Amino acid sequence: MRAEGKMSAGHRDSGLVKLLAPPTGLGQAGRAPGLKVLCRYQNIWNINLQLRPSLIGGIMKDSGSLSAMRFLTAVSLEHPEMLEKVSRELWMRVWSRDEDITQPQSILAAAEKAGMSAEQAQGLLEKISTPKVKNQLKETTEAACRYGAFGLPITVAHVDGQTHMIFGSDRMELLAFLLGEKWMGPVPPAVNARL
Repeated sequence: MRAEGKMSAGHRDSGLVKLLAPPTGLGQAGRAPGLKVLCRYQNIWNINLQLRPSLIGGIMKDSGSLSAMRFLTAVSLEHPEMLEKVSRELWMRVWSRDEDITQPQSILAAAEKAGMSAEQAQGLLEKISTPKVKNQLKETTEAACRYGAFGLPITVAHVDGQTHMIFGSDRMELLAFLLGEKWMGPVPPAVNARL
């Protein structure tokens, strides 16, 4: 399905982006079904994907990412201009470089690499157990659930009086269609292309 027009809405990650579902069964060539689907997009997205079952299980089941999500919530509350950079760095740590995001020193390293001062990052880390941060994350999660979210990332589009919840980072063409815009891909062919 192709949409016509120009894409003017950008995609922003609102927190940790998790692209892969937990491996419920292995498909052909030992790949998890979710990864097989994502591999179709490697050339379009200009990325290299590799299956790391121990990493996936550790992130999604054993170790959890609650501290990182709370940290991002604190960033959103106090330094919203840093949210995208810190989110991206945490994503890169876990999905691109196979690094931890669950331990305090890992979260601090990600925040500093994203451009936060050590003092800012430490101050935010100290707030992840406060009622304000916990309640905000709970409210955000509940709001996502009201839209029907069952994983991340989701995009909620309000178009012509209707609400559309779109799951997955590979659904931008669908979002463009809903907006009546043309999707030029995640890596547009021209430098000045509007997405």
